[in-house]
Amino acid sequence: MNTPDTFQLYTYWRSSAAYRVRIGLNLKGIAYQSLPVHLVRDGGEQHLPDYQARNPQELVPTLVHRGQAITQSLAILEYLDDIVPTPALLPAAPLARARVRAQALLVACDIHPLNNLRVLQYLKTEHQADESAVSHWIAQWIHKGFGALEALIAQSGESGLCCHGDTPTLADLCLIPQLYNARRFQLDLSAYPRLRAIEQHCLSLPAFDLARPENQPDAA
Repeated sequence: MNTPDTFQLYTYWRSSAAYRVRIGLNLKGIAYQSLPVHLVRDGGEQHLPDYQARNPQELVPTLVHRGQAITQSLAILEYLDDIVPTPALLPAAPLARARVRAQALLVACDIHPLNNLRVLQYLKTEHQADESAVSHWIAQWIHKGFGALEALIAQSGESGLCCHGDTPTLADLCLIPQLYNARRFQLDLSAYPRLRAIEQHCLSLPAFDLARPENQPDAA
């Protein structure tokens, strides 16, 4: 479904949070203007006054729709689900909705924040962590989270080609970018066959493929 409204996405090609929103926009068939915010160049463009005024957290993504700025990737995705209900990112049944949200939050709240750029920068600047220590930190929290998610999916009879059933939900939109991060950090993912199978399926879908970091106009 295409909408006549203007959607502007402040994004960064390698941001996994922005990656989630790009997938969601693509799944909904929403055309949008991509406005890159380079998170590293010149100390990080997210810290510039103009962007800080739009998003006081100084993070990406920010979605602007009808002149209103919306921050936080999961809030953006649920907003998109509200205004463009099909295809739905959350199942209709309450227990299924809770299950999908739990999977999404496991990634978005328990894994992703601990290997986010500003956390890694803080480890280096304030705690003098070297590359080996930072890599160990990243691996610790990604593996801990992926181990739990792999088990949750294996225990459930609701999983299929995707985290829940055979169509993408909010959980898949969080998982695929985090798997990209794990590969970027060269982690061994052999212990997670179900997560890798879901990744393979999702990346075969145009909405996911178009959202890949390497397919973005600002990709370095």
